[in-house]
Amino acid sequence: MPMFPRLRSTRYVAAALSAIFVVSTLYYIQIPHFSGESLSSWSDSAQIQYPASSSSPHLWDTRAQQVKQAFRHAYGGYLKHAKGYDELKPLSNRGVNNFNGWNVTLYDSLDTMILMDLWDEFSDALHVVEQGDFRHMQNAEGGAWARSQYVPFFETVIRYVGGLLAAHALSGEKILIERASHLATLLEPAFNTPKGLPKYGVNTNTSATTPSLSGILAEIASCQLEWTYAAHATGNRTHYEKASRIISTLADSMEERGGGMFPTRWQLNSGKPTSESRSVGAAADSAHEYLLKQYLLTGKTDIENLEMYLLSMNEVLTRLLYITPNRGLVYVTETSGTTFSAAHNFEHLACFFPGLLALGAHTLDLSLEGIDPTKLNAEARRQFDLLSKYDLRALHMAAAEALATSCWLMYADMPTGLGPEIVAMAHDAREGTKVTSRTGKLWIDAVEEWRKGGKQGPLPGLGEKKPIPYTQVPTRSTIPNAPWDYAVRRGEYFLRPETIESIYIMWRTTGNPEWRERGWTIFQAIERETKTASGYASLKMVMQSPGTQSDEQPSYFLAETLKYLYLLFKNEDLVPLDQWVFNTEAHPLPVFTWNSWEKHKFGIPE
Repeated sequence: MPMFPRLRSTRYVAAALSAIFVVSTLYYIQIPHFSGESLSSWSDSAQIQYPASSSSPHLWDTRAQQVKQAFRHAYGGYLKHAKGYDELKPLSNRGVNNFNGWNVTLYDSLDTMILMDLWDEFSDALHVVEQGDFRHMQNAEGGAWARSQYVPFFETVIRYVGGLLAAHALSGEKILIERASHLATLLEPAFNTPKGLPKYGVNTNTSATTPSLSGILAEIASCQLEWTYAAHATGNRTHYEKASRIISTLADSMEERGGGMFPTRWQLNSGKPTSESRSVGAAADSAHEYLLKQYLLTGKTDIENLEMYLLSMNEVLTRLLYITPNRGLVYVTETSGTTFSAAHNFEHLACFFPGLLALGAHTLDLSLEGIDPTKLNAEARRQFDLLSKYDLRALHMAAAEALATSCWLMYADMPTGLGPEIVAMAHDAREGTKVTSRTGKLWIDAVEEWRKGGKQGPLPGLGEKKPIPYTQVPTRSTIPNAPWDYAVRRGEYFLRPETIESIYIMWRTTGNPEWRERGWTIFQAIERETKTASGYASLKMVMQSPGTQSDEQPSYFLAETLKYLYLLFKNEDLVPLDQWVFNTEAHPLPVFTWNSWEKHKFGIPE
């Protein structure tokens, strides 16, 4: 019997679904505490009620309004100086076309406008959407592919298609779903590969595609949400088939490999990996995200995606999570080659990951019971056996808290209050001044030692951690120094959302008001360090304040960064995590279940 059959027997589906139930909204997170060698009661033996926030509900509403004003400032500057272009250059006050020339900032901002009740801006934007021409790129400045009129598939999907779908789901405006489906259809020639994995770019006028047959994981496996929801919203069978084919190809690869994470590099014709590199950061991030979110989006019925998510997370928890030797900072890194050598870099892009773990712990009754261990390869079986003795939900939540804390400290330590792009993490083991090991300490090994040693003190990576002002002279050194346990490798701040995304999810899944306060401090730093007369600018270096600004305002700042901050500060839960699923550009899509007609029309098994 294959590990991941697409057509489940009725008995299998019933058994699997009986093991999965919706966990109601958590106002109190269960803190890890072990009782017994098996750790089976880890999440049941203790509950902590967090102290009430020192900030009143009225104050939080006021803070949400300040984020709303920040959005109006950024979007107003875009309309004034860059209308008709993709993004604003907030220092030179001009527009730039770097994502097809189709007004990406406007499309990326549609659902943020709706959530913020900015109806005038939304109404005006609808007129632009109605008149949009997705067949021709405008004033392209994106290099050779852009000059050849190839639109980048991945970025176009997550920003344009995702933005249109979410705005339709929130508003019900018919033009939005019509334009989303139209653009999706124009992009579908990208799927014309033997295994259905999309190519890098497609000419939406001629249907030509880029010639390369290699792809990176994030770009080939981060469109299932958009195509699945488009199929549900339009009844378009072709949309459904494109998403289903990708899922089948991934599942076939997972089965052939016998579990574990998906590598970062792929051959599109064979539908197989061409490397053994692993990452949850650049080149991979959203692919892992979409395994869980595809399962949640479709009402927890796609068991295949759930199993792939669980097996992927097993490898992350046992091979990619490390802990620093002095400060006890947990971080996730990438590995390379067949020896799985760890780079010990910690990317800002990877700071979405604690939010993903927390989302899974919040929405799933996490268990490995539905996976057949006899189908796993030796390493995946080792991971399975190791983690099977843990309360998996509690373990995922502990990792989420530890990682989110590290991501927050990367902000709180910096003079600007904003996090760097990449840091190099301390990993050398020492006895006195002598280095005894340079391989680093895996977090799961530290947890195992803690368990076997009597569970003294907080679980590794948890416990109180305070900011330490980063006073190291800015250099390109990658040698981590005390007392921080890291060195800044790349000091830019690109107005990125990942840390704020995780802080938002940690707040919604734990109810701990400390996460909101941390988010407020970050928003204050954004206002202080990045605001310009017309918008907000990236920083060239976060280690000196005031930071030197760069002439760019990415569209995701309005789509993600400000949206997550607004949702974090709003007292009302505008996008409940058990009812909506965010795509990787923070565009929310509503959870649904296939009805009987859709199952018949699309060939979905009962």
